[in-house]
Amino acid sequence: MKPAAFTYHRARDVEGATRLLAELGDEAKVIAGGQSLVAMMNFRLARPGHLVDIGGLAGLAGLRTDSGGGLHIGALTTHHAVETAPADALGPGFAVLRDAMRWVGHLPIRTRGTVGGSLAHGDATAEWCLLAVLLDAELVAHGPDGERRIAAAEFFHGYYTTALEPDEILVEVVFPRPAPHAALTEFAERQGDFATVSAAVDLEPADGGGHFTAARVALGGVDAMPVRVPEAEDALVSGGAPGPELYARTAAVAAESVDPPSDGNGSAHYRRVLIRTLVARACEEAMAR
Repeated sequence: MKPAAFTYHRARDVEGATRLLAELGDEAKVIAGGQSLVAMMNFRLARPGHLVDIGGLAGLAGLRTDSGGGLHIGALTTHHAVETAPADALGPGFAVLRDAMRWVGHLPIRTRGTVGGSLAHGDATAEWCLLAVLLDAELVAHGPDGERRIAAAEFFHGYYTTALEPDEILVEVVFPRPAPHAALTEFAERQGDFATVSAAVDLEPADGGGHFTAARVALGGVDAMPVRVPEAEDALVSGGAPGPELYARTAAVAAESVDPPSDGNGSAHYRRVLIRTLVARACEEAMAR
């Protein structure tokens, strides 16, 4: 199918893009890589009257670290740029971001799709959305009144719904601290498909490795947005020595702590079975770092 008719606008700078969005109102959509929006338009699931192209804006792509150890990723940075980033750009503390990119579609999608586009799209199964929630990322939005920073925990509001205002664009995502013991894994029917369930963990082992001082567990594909599972996090911290038994108990707790949907990709029971496997696998991979 072909998309419904629309008017194309090419933004020259961030301020101009936000002014244009404010002028055009709800009829406008931002496009960068277009890997999600164009597909929805072709199926007539989205029918914007105007497209505002920000793909050529300078300064919105790239990775940099700050003095506090945080990582800043420009909104127009492609998935493939993160996947192929040199070690000195990410370091061991953010290797989970690079490794997670192998789950994002196929190579042509990763070379065109952008980090900011994925986050702004707000798909509950998207890897960047799950990573943002897991690692307490901050999302930087720019609108007519300037910039504002939005915590990932407050950014996702439901199916394809975020805290972005219609006249704002996402310019950067900030991961505030390294996560050397983090991992993401998922299951899809075919390589490159959207995940049926995804699971990610961020573990903080105590010196000597006898237990965990803190832990984060997040799931995708089980709700309208990525979710943290505090019950599973408590199980990891209070469960004793790291190892397969603890990971299996934690995975079982995670599976019973959520209410996943039943749809064409699988029943709620099937998703709980996947959670049991994926959470345990993510814990193993995180500690293998």
